[in-house]
Amino acid sequence: MLDLQRLRALHAVSVHGSVGAAASALGYTPSAVSQQIAKLERETRTVLLQREGRGVRLTAEALQLVDTAEELLAIVERAETALEQRRGVPSGRLTIAAFASAARGLMPRVLADLAARHPALDARLTEVDPHLSVGLVTKGAVDLAVVHDWDISPLPVPAGVEQAVLGDDRCTLLVPEGHPFAGRGTVRREELGGQRWVCQPPGRVCHEWLTRTLRAAGHEPHIVHHADENPTLVALTAAGLGICLVPRLGRGPLPAGVAEVALEPAPMRRLYALWRADATGRPSITETVHALQAHGAGTDPHPPR
Repeated sequence: MLDLQRLRALHAVSVHGSVGAAASALGYTPSAVSQQIAKLERETRTVLLQREGRGVRLTAEALQLVDTAEELLAIVERAETALEQRRGVPSGRLTIAAFASAARGLMPRVLADLAARHPALDARLTEVDPHLSVGLVTKGAVDLAVVHDWDISPLPVPAGVEQAVLGDDRCTLLVPEGHPFAGRGTVRREELGGQRWVCQPPGRVCHEWLTRTLRAAGHEPHIVHHADENPTLVALTAAGLGICLVPRLGRGPLPAGVAEVALEPAPMRRLYALWRADATGRPSITETVHALQAHGAGTDPHPPR
């Protein structure tokens, strides 16, 4: 008889790519995950993980078990959903993945709201890059994901995954206080040529949006600094090293030395909640989506200056 928790541990290693990442997602220690998989190897008399450099690789037999685990976990989820629906009360563990600025600017309010109104619900947050979240939902590694897309990069939603719009996140132009744009109410996109930019690295949606927008206006982007995190972009701008375009969600108050200017037309990204269709109707999913919409749609904790 295969143990479901051991299969869950193996499945998590497959989804997250390492024992350590799987342990973090499951709320275990890495040694506990390793022990679960070692017991599964003994029970199946099969080698499931092989050392590869500093990490591990799943064997062909392990990948076959992962497929089985996904089927079993889906059955368990349907059973848990049915029981929760009968009780009519959000309860049990709910795992949520959210991209960085949503994890910082939206999720604290949502999680506090859920904890106050639904004490039987154990909602747990993991910060995940948006391009990875869809796969985590599809594979059953998380119950719900908060993601975003832009007009230039629509969000692909696979079959078996439901979505709900949470709201729009407006982006604004940030410039050093001595910059010629600093005293302006608005700036048109056509005026952005010849500027020194700080921006996220190539491959990120914000970088792609900026380069496409400038080139469409006849300007070649001059990006002098790259940084992954929005607070770093703001700090570089405050130091007078360039200008940047940053979404408002999770940005926080601006430091001294930075001015905010509206860009016209205003760049927007749309926020969504994603969950598996099998879990539709589960009270914990329904209530969490409602809380996300209530706190996310049109909510800006730091209004423009």
